[in-house]
Amino acid sequence: MTVFGFHASHEQIDPAALLTAVIRAEEAGFDAAMCSDHFSPWSERQGQSGFAWSWLGAALQATTLPFGVVNAPGQRYHPAIIAQAIGTLGQMYPGRFWAALGSGEAINEHITGDPWPRKEERMDRLRECVDVIRDLLAGEEVNHDGLVTVDQARLWSRPQQPPALIGAAVSTSTAEWCAEWADGLITVNAPLPYLRDMISSYRDAGGRGPLYLQVHLSWAADDEAARKLAYEQWRSNVFDPPVSWDLPLTEHFDVTSERISMEQLAEVVNISADPARHVGWLESYLECGFDGLYLHHVGQEQAGFIDTFGSQVLPKLRAHG
Repeated sequence: MTVFGFHASHEQIDPAALLTAVIRAEEAGFDAAMCSDHFSPWSERQGQSGFAWSWLGAALQATTLPFGVVNAPGQRYHPAIIAQAIGTLGQMYPGRFWAALGSGEAINEHITGDPWPRKEERMDRLRECVDVIRDLLAGEEVNHDGLVTVDQARLWSRPQQPPALIGAAVSTSTAEWCAEWADGLITVNAPLPYLRDMISSYRDAGGRGPLYLQVHLSWAADDEAARKLAYEQWRSNVFDPPVSWDLPLTEHFDVTSERISMEQLAEVVNISADPARHVGWLESYLECGFDGLYLHHVGQEQAGFIDTFGSQVLPKLRAHG
């Protein structure tokens, strides 16, 4: 059965309001939730960045939803600490938690003061982290010397069934690379041919597990309001790699996005006041083969979106099959 989830954007909404929103999302009929894990927002206009792991414990307790998080182990987070966090939530809430692992962005990782590695090194580092996390969740004592160092680490609190480790990818090459180790794949909305290529790259390389799509959208009472909302909140998020990977500061994204056009923004955000149009977009993603859609309304006020999509969008998607 297809999962229709709510994406909780820590960069845009303060943690208490975000907890209220995810409770409302469950009441409105969303099946699941996921959240970002940032140290910094992408824009001064977004203005928040709560600690995802504290919030996840509260959100799992406050709802019955399954949750996921997109995390970058290796620099800001030591992989043994991420394994401990995953293990604790997995033990407390069996079967309700997954973690997507990616190579990260400088905007979050530069805070350690360590050099920001080349993409190839970041991928190698992530692969080491995956093995460390898996071995710790399996109950092994881990020693590792490489791009990350682990000394006689062991997890004492673990779930009986380790949570899924999902691959996070925005390129076909990364999707193919994830196939070797991941329990599933998550990406973000893009033109349909590109999404089909992403899925093929992962599956053709032997990728297993569910396929998830995070969908950026903007909904409001009328189209002009939806456009203004998207432009105000999400125009700093239109950049392809390596820009999105390598700019270290929020101010850099704000300056770089000053001349972004509405046409460029509409390539990465589905913008409309018409719920039926959103249904059409979301149905097209389902036809690509995704097993779960996580809807991210890019506005800071979530209640109207949650209620409208809960009553007018999700039922039509479920009827679609």
